Amino acid sequence: MLWYAVHSRPKQEHRALENLQNQGYEAWLPMITLEKLRRGRVTEVVEPMFSRYLFIRLDMEHTNWTPIRSTLGVSRLVSFGNRPAPMADELIQALRGLPERLQYETKVPVQLSPQPLEAVVLGAGHCIENYQALRGMFMDARR
Repeated sequence: MLWYAVHSRPKQEHRALENLQNQGYEAWLPMITLEKLRRGRVTEVVEPMFSRYLFIRLDMEHTNWTPIRSTLGVSRLVSFGNRPAPMADELIQALRGLPERLQYETKVPVQLSPQPLEAVVLGAGHCIENYQALRGMFMDARR
């Protein structure tokens, strides 16, 4: 079984996740906690790590994946041609390790919150090399 990226409808990542899981698919939405300025106050918000993207684990040979396209909240499976593009399992494992550390140990200060398409440097650490593989992968200027 391999992991695939699912592109959701705008602001519907959680809806897509819930509906995919209700259909019996193994789906995962990486989250991150950020400090943001709201109404003149700094507040912590938990949001998807990659705007409009979540991940689903499928066995393409034995799983009917066509219902995914009509799932509420889902826009499409990320594909090359007419075949969904698999993601490296190592990348998903690295990502699965990141959210907990980022969410509970490291908070992005409001003055350092990145803008869409802006490069981000996380600093030293054993997972930075894995994170570098993601740079530019899920940038979305419409965020």
